[in-house]
Amino acid sequence: MQEKSRNFLFLFKKEKMSQGFKDLKVYKLAYEAAMKKTLILFVLIINLNNSFPQQVYHHISNSTIYTFLDELSNQQLISLNSAVKPYSRTFIADKLQEVSDQKENLNQRQIKKLEFYLKDFNKELLPDKNFNKRLDLFYYKDSLFTFSINLIGGLQYWTNKNGSVYHRWNGAEAFAYVGKHWGFYASLRDNHENEILSEDHFLNQRMGGNYKAKYDYSEMRGGVTYSWKWGSLGLIKDHFAWGNNHNGSNIFSGRTPSFVTFNLNLKPVKWLDFHYVHGRIISEVIDSTRSYYLVNSYGLNYREVFFHKFLAANFFTITPVKRLNISFGNSIVYSDLGVYPAYLIPIFFYKSVDHTVNSGIDNQNSQMFFDISSRQIKNLHLYAGLFIDEIAIGRMFKPDEHSNFYSAKAGFTLSNYPLQNLSITAEYTRTNPLTYRHYVPTITFESNRFNLGHYLMDNAKEFFFEIESRPIRGLNIHLSYTHAQKGPDYTLPGADRLGLPFMEMVEWENKTLALKARYEAINDGFVFAEFLFRDITGVESYTPEFWYGRTSTVSVGVNFGF
Repeated sequence: MQEKSRNFLFLFKKEKMSQGFKDLKVYKLAYEAAMKKTLILFVLIINLNNSFPQQVYHHISNSTIYTFLDELSNQQLISLNSAVKPYSRTFIADKLQEVSDQKENLNQRQIKKLEFYLKDFNKELLPDKNFNKRLDLFYYKDSLFTFSINLIGGLQYWTNKNGSVYHRWNGAEAFAYVGKHWGFYASLRDNHENEILSEDHFLNQRMGGNYKAKYDYSEMRGGVTYSWKWGSLGLIKDHFAWGNNHNGSNIFSGRTPSFVTFNLNLKPVKWLDFHYVHGRIISEVIDSTRSYYLVNSYGLNYREVFFHKFLAANFFTITPVKRLNISFGNSIVYSDLGVYPAYLIPIFFYKSVDHTVNSGIDNQNSQMFFDISSRQIKNLHLYAGLFIDEIAIGRMFKPDEHSNFYSAKAGFTLSNYPLQNLSITAEYTRTNPLTYRHYVPTITFESNRFNLGHYLMDNAKEFFFEIESRPIRGLNIHLSYTHAQKGPDYTLPGADRLGLPFMEMVEWENKTLALKARYEAINDGFVFAEFLFRDITGVESYTPEFWYGRTSTVSVGVNFGF
């Protein structure tokens, strides 16, 4: 009887396995057919046009060129979708060329700055290298191939009553164009700080870093892109920021360590701009089922493996009338599925997909966001942004039951009015409790534990005011005041998630008055100095020890490259 049972079990398993192999074969054939269709579509897209230049991206930390383009757009000399950064070098070059034909509308400082930037971006505009070019370590160009390489180096030093700290960095960056469509770029930078300044729980806007021993960390960025007349595809590891802002975006801030994304950018008509990313973000949550012990020359070791974690996001920008941009999009952070095909479809509303994929069980982590930007009044940029993590319409206005997890931002910049070479910016940000948070560690709105959204995270508000003077070409002087506050942390186990009050009490506060000066002596070569009066109180773990308390800090520095 026992032998018959074994035979029956074997036959049953064999039958199930046979059926499984058949199902697997059918799935494989369907998958191969889908991949062939995708490949055909890709080939059709990239062959629609064969006459437009390539793209490599200009890093968002090079703020001076971005500020200059904003200024020109505020003057209504160019049209600009400033909700999505970074810009490509080709895009920047085209905008500079557009302004070159309107020099009569520029003041002397702007003309000199335009000519200064063209020393670099004429690489994209002119067919050869016979022009007044910037200083490069090496630059080559012919009809097929363009290549540029430069060194990166910098040092910044701060001192106050708490002591002194410094940050030094060095490396190299390069970009290349091949043929009419392909672009390649890479940047490697090693960093050293004598005190940790960029932890994930610090409430500042320094770029995130993954520290090794002795306060060192490195950052490798770059990518490969294929471009045509009205779009581009790219496999990119870089920082990106979505949402108009002057002191930190509340959608995607771009301050996490860089991560790999597949990018799709489309602009088929003047009034529509579309951006999509799908990326592998870093969970830093140990997956014990895939971690394992091993024995080597060092003895017994345990190799830890992180849970896979992915991000899909899209952003549509519509321009219904000239100089008015209305943007909307959504994103999802997901895990436990591998790369899920539905999230590779760029135009989807991912929350709806999630309801189907995870029907009756815990959902993934989805978000929506909106941005509006108006430059319809000359010299004035008005903007606002809204990030929605969760809102239940039925209980939105019930004080004890609402789950209004959102972040809102509004601001303006007034340029060259009433005084030339002067701009004024004011910005307010409010983020409700539990925005950007999630109770499942593998699908938080984070990468390497750094929040993807606003640097203050949840239950916080900030007022920022700045006057910027640009008296001569290359010199920027900023006088700013920042008042930031953060309330209680409601993420403790067992804490209620409904009806949470905004800023019930202030647990951390930062008041900073800053005077900064920066001079770009050569292209991408800066000297800078700043004085900061800070009064930071409350939870000590939110601030590097060096900056905590009432301090007057002097800082100087120099850098070349980004």
